[in-house]
Amino acid sequence: MPPEPTPQPRDLTDLHCHLLPGVDDGALDAGDSAAMATRAVREGITAICATPHIRHDHDVRIGEIAGRVAALGEELERRGIALRVLPGGEVAETIVDDLGDDELRAVSLGSGHWILLEPRPGPLSDSIEAAVERLERRGFRALIAHPERHLAADLFDRLARLTERGALIQATAAFFEGGPVADGMLALASRGLVHVLGSDAHSSHGGRPVALGGALRALSAVERVAPHLDWIAREAPRAIVSGGVPQPPFAAG
Repeated sequence: MPPEPTPQPRDLTDLHCHLLPGVDDGALDAGDSAAMATRAVREGITAICATPHIRHDHDVRIGEIAGRVAALGEELERRGIALRVLPGGEVAETIVDDLGDDELRAVSLGSGHWILLEPRPGPLSDSIEAAVERLERRGFRALIAHPERHLAADLFDRLARLTERGALIQATAAFFEGGPVADGMLALASRGLVHVLGSDAHSSHGGRPVALGGALRALSAVERVAPHLDWIAREAPRAIVSGGVPQPPFAAG
């Protein structure tokens, strides 16, 4: 008999998704958003942080995000799609100091105090640690996005130092499932440097899907994190969007 299929994880939160229509390089229109949301529900995701780019090369009006999130939630409800849309933003390291506290709060994940922070291009440098420290002084915590873009020799040490400052690391789910950086992502997890996942999906028409389950299955083979997949998939994301401070059950390093 064939082996039983692995059960699909349920009740997940996607902390990084460009779901809002027509605001950045994400969903093109409401239909695209609805198709992404339908895929999310099929993948066991029940809540998504809509995280448009907050950086100098995207004209995203921060004051409009809450209204757009509410409007999309109403549209999905009208279509019978059972997905909670939460506010957020993917905030570039290079723009943090240009934003006021109210603006940062408006683009925090779930309107709490966690900022999804996009490091500047290239290898991580002291600048990202300085940005995390400045956010901390202003009452915010950093969730570091896109570690896959910075797989340099000193990445492990730099991410470990960021976690010592209270930051957490958000990994892009699709990169665990194959491709040139999959081994590097699994190595990060084996060092305890993957805390939560996000799809970073941009459209239903192509690119990364709104899905987390494949990454969780890959992480189930990583000894350090395998016993803690529920914390990664559910407990930590829920704490983040509710303004809590999740404590990793595994050490980094």
